[in-house]
Parts: sequence; structure tokens; C-alpha cells
Amino acid sequence: MAQTRDTTSNLQLLSGLLLPADGSDSSLEKREKCSARTLELVSSLGERELEDLTALATTNHVIIRSFEPLQQILKSMGNGKAAAWVAKAMQEENARITRALGFLDRICRTLKQGDRPVTVIKSLDHWPDLGSDLDLYTDADAADVVRLMSAEFDAKLADRSWGDRLANKWNFIVPGLPELVEVHVGRLGQTGEQISVTRSVSSRTGMAQIGGHLFPVAAPEDRIVISTLQRMYRHFYIRLCDIVDNARLLDLRLVDFNYLRSLGSAAGLWQGIATYLTIISEYVEAYRGSGVPLPSFVTDAAQFGTDQVRFRRDFLRVSIVPHSLNLYASELKTLLLKGDLRNTFRLSLLPGLATAAALEQKLTGSDKGIW
Repeated sequence: MAQTRDTTSNLQLLSGLLLPADGSDSSLEKREKCSARTLELVSSLGERELEDLTALATTNHVIIRSFEPLQQILKSMGNGKAAAWVAKAMQEENARITRALGFLDRICRTLKQGDRPVTVIKSLDHWPDLGSDLDLYTDADAADVVRLMSAEFDAKLADRSWGDRLANKWNFIVPGLPELVEVHVGRLGQTGEQISVTRSVSSRTGMAQIGGHLFPVAAPEDRIVISTLQRMYRHFYIRLCDIVDNARLLDLRLVDFNYLRSLGSAAGLWQGIATYLTIISEYVEAYRGSGVPLPSFVTDAAQFGTDQVRFRRDFLRVSIVPHSLNLYASELKTLLLKGDLRNTFRLSLLPGLATAAALEQKLTGSDKGIW
């Protein structure tokens, strides 16, 4: 049996489809090289390669955004069979998304009863794609959230890990909904250490029309902070959707960088935010010829760029030592200097939690009970 091409080639193809050369770079040769590479990779797609590409696109939450241009290219090449295969994959994903949005709309309306504040975070950032979980933030009482989810949706609580308890989040299993519903209550961050960020989310939530529904969503700056927390301070890897989502916000010039810096500095996250945005800009530049517009005070605060990021196991991974460790130390120092002892203590538990998760992963093959 012939061996399929490596995952790196599929990453390059998806990136080329999502970040086509825009003509703004002065190097025509560079633009043509990127475009030619994308067409070369598309032309070599067989059924097995399409399966692998679909898996990677799904994992990175970009299947709709990448497969729409892929289908058009395949049609132009006269490869009707592959184009039909891609169309079917998009149809199945759109059906999942439509169903999930219907549930999400009902859940938001339910949790907002009695003027309870609720905001959809992370999941809708990928639109027209959708995350694998439905994530919400609320300032409501946790007991009320559990009661409403149980009474209105017959939802069951998923087992809570140590990390879930520290972060003050609950995962619900809703009958008829394949995705978990993850509700963050009153706190954000891996150990629930971030309070200043939650105040910003609650006070600046806006409404967005998505898929025929009206959803409460986080402001652009809060979206970037939440994404940074998840990518640079928890998982230590960046997905293609994170790059495309945030590049879109920045290209549309929807971000107030002064507010973002103020919020990030107060939370001890500014270096991480600046680094994250710089990585995104450099990655975008590698494919379309120009990065995203960033003020100099962002790039000056960045601790490293794409030179310290490696593609492994389906994602762009950031090394924990020393880079992520330095960002963690900066966040911890900020909380400590502010005299926020309670949240400093919560954050100080992270290294022990991460060590326990790594040990559990090695012994059992899963860290779900810890992380």
C-alpha cells in the first residue's frame, strides 16, 4: 500500500487555502511560489489524502473555510469526484453546525432568564466553522446554572477534573447534542485566576447574528485575551483556526490595541498576548505575503515568534521550557505585586497540576481526571 503524504503537507495545503496570497507583498515571486505550491498539493489529492486532510481540517476547526475554496479548485481542475467528496464533507459539517447552533440559542436564552449575564466564548469565533464544544461564560450562581441545565435540557454533569474545579467550570452532557456544553462561572484562566478579564467580558458583551440566531458574544479584545489564555497559558499549541480567527479581527481593524494592552497588562498577560499576535502575523505573512497590522508596541513586547514554534501532532506547538514558563512567571508576578493573594495562590497550583497531568497521561494514556 502506498504511503500517504505527511501531515505537514496537509498543513501547508490548508494554510494556502485559508491564507491565499493577497498581492500586497512586493515579491511577486514569493506570491507565485505559494500559489503554485497550493495547486500542486491539491492536484495530488486522492481518496486517502482527502480523508487525512478532512481529519486535520476538522481538528483545527477550519473545514468549511478551507473546503469551500478547495472545492472550487478541484472543479476547475476537472476533478469532479474529489469535488463531490469535499462537498459531502462540508454538507455533513454544516448539518452538525446547524444542529449545535439551535441548541446553543436555546441554552443562551435559558441561562439569561432573570437577566443573568451570559456570553458565548471561543466557539463562535470560528464562524462559519464551529468548535467541538459549546463554551459560555456567566456571572450567574453555579447552582442556578446546574439547576437550569438539568431542568430545561435534562443535562447531566460530566465528571469534573481538578483543573475544572479550580477554573470554576462545568461540562454538561445534553441529550441529542454531540458537543459538550462548557460553562465558565465567574472565572477564567487555567486555575480560575483571572477576574479582571471576566469583568471586561461581562461589561462589553455584544450581540452577533450568526446562522440565523442572535448570540451574545465577547468583544474583539476580550476574544483575543481568552484565546491567548487558552493557547499560550494552557494548551501550549496554536490551531489554524486561532490564526485565521484572530487574523480576521486584525485585518478588519476591529481591535482597540490600547485597551487590549491595558487589559492584558492588568491581568499579567500582555507579554503572552503580544507574542501570540506576533506569531499569528508571522505565520500569515509566510503564506499570503503580508502579515496582519500590528502596532510597534505589540511586536516590541513579543518574547518570540514563529522561529520558536514547531508543527507536531496536528498543531503548532510552543515549547513549555523556557517560553511558556516565562509567560507563566510574568502572570504570577503581576498578580502577586497587585496584592491579589487569593488568585496568586490559585495560579501557583498550576505547575503541580501540570506535573500530575503529565504523570497521569504517562500511566493511563489520559489526563482527563487532572487537566
